[in-house]
Amino acid sequence: MSTLRQTAQDYVPQQTKNIADLPQVPVDIELFDGTGVDDETKETFKYKYATLNGENYRVPNVVIGQIKDIIAESPKVTIVRVKKTGTGLQTRYTTVPIMN
Repeated sequence: MSTLRQTAQDYVPQQTKNIADLPQVPVDIELFDGTGVDDETKETFKYKYATLNGENYRVPNVVIGQIKDIIAESPKVTIVRVKKTGTGLQTRYTTVPIMN
């Protein structure tokens, strides 16, 4: 049995990472619906995420749109890489196919 103090010290809040944190992503990975809370306005928002190795990775809508375009041009693509630049409202994503 552990104490409240020990539990509090060991506590790591659950956090959703970003798909750009992964070196590569299979396009057939299953997506789930999530709900988050904005830090500034306390409004809730919905997002898509994938689970890989027990970790959740948020998938921005712009990335989903880019993957749609990639698959339309190259239907055989199975893996992509997502690059992220900027922060906050200045965040930009670039999705590129990984050729097998």
